[in-house]
Amino acid sequence: MADWAPILIGVILFIILSPGLIFQIPGNSRHVEFGSFMTNGKAVFIHTIIFFGVFTILILAVGVHIYAG
Repeated sequence: MADWAPILIGVILFIILSPGLIFQIPGNSRHVEFGSFMTNGKAVFIHTIIFFGVFTILILAVGVHIYAG
């Protein structure tokens, strides 16, 4: 049986943390922008760090496992 947790959590976090889709830190004109559909290099870097941190906590520290089949 394969562990699907890293794949599903990675996809969900990627969608939620895509800069400019739901929110963006830092924004182009403000510190936080919601639904702007635009991005910049700083926001990509910050969202990457947030993604890595949350993903690592969920997979390694909490130990989330999803088995199918």
